[in-house]
Amino acid sequence: MLLSLVYQLVRSLLGLLKMLVRSDVSKDVELLVLRHENQMLRRQLCGRPR
Repeated sequence: MLLSLVYQLVRSLLGLLKMLVRSDVSKDVELLVLRHENQMLRRQLCGRPR
């Protein structure tokens, strides 16, 4: 019974850690996409740089 409780606790902590890491990665990807969109909009407004 104690082993089962410890197993569930470790599993929950690993799931939380996985969620935190994934959220950091998803934020980085979102920033890259937004930067790319900004570059594309600037090119449409100002024309291609020479």
